[in-house]
Amino acid sequence: MSDADSVGTEGSGMGAQGPDFYDDEQVFATYMAHRRRPENPNDTLEGPALRELLGPAAGLRVLDLGCGDARFGRELLADGCRSFTGLEASRNMASAARQVLADTDGQIVEARIEDWEYPTAAFDLIVSRLALHYVEDLAEIVTRIYGALVPGGRFVFSVEHPVITSCDRGWPAGTARQDWVVDDYHLSGRRQTTWLGGEVVKYHRTIEGYFGALVAAGFVVEQLREGSPRRELFASEATYQRRLRIPLFLLLAARKPEVG
Repeated sequence: MSDADSVGTEGSGMGAQGPDFYDDEQVFATYMAHRRRPENPNDTLEGPALRELLGPAAGLRVLDLGCGDARFGRELLADGCRSFTGLEASRNMASAARQVLADTDGQIVEARIEDWEYPTAAFDLIVSRLALHYVEDLAEIVTRIYGALVPGGRFVFSVEHPVITSCDRGWPAGTARQDWVVDDYHLSGRRQTTWLGGEVVKYHRTIEGYFGALVAAGFVVEQLREGSPRRELFASEATYQRRLRIPLFLLLAARKPEVG
């Protein structure tokens, strides 16, 4: 759900958890406006990389964790996936998702990623786009995901890149970022950030941490991407050059081994 190119500063006090954050009406409106921007990083960097990792969706039973407004679910259904279930805890996002999928067989379940009872061996593909950095206990969720996949099933996800989540002290308030500070990188844990006009809690992990969580759960990691910019996806040379400076997204694809 996230757009990693928005401006923020480290905050104090009690920030909102991910789903609650998007139920702030002003935040939700600002987020949707950001997602409609030309050349937004979700569409030019994260989306194309994720599509490459996914491969064909035809015939697959798909679970999308933190599905947002389910536009991606609609794409997968159009591509011929056998079924689509979107898990979304934000009331605003779930409402938007139901509207997007209204004339399809796609289903939306309004529940937190951490609270849902994952069925055993029910899905061929589980995907999560920019939602897992809102989850505190990633190891537990990855273990549940492993159990919800059939043997040979795949888990593909994206998160804000750890160089982004590590520290935001270099983000000047009210302007687009021009320089970045990477600090406290190996100190995994809670980060509170001012973003889209509100306070939100995210959880920083290293690349090694994400990789290790997959391996510990039993997955075989297949690929890793960082959303490298491709010139043909940008109308603006200046925007393209800016995207070359720092990675905004981390994407991983993993497979549950076949039985035997």
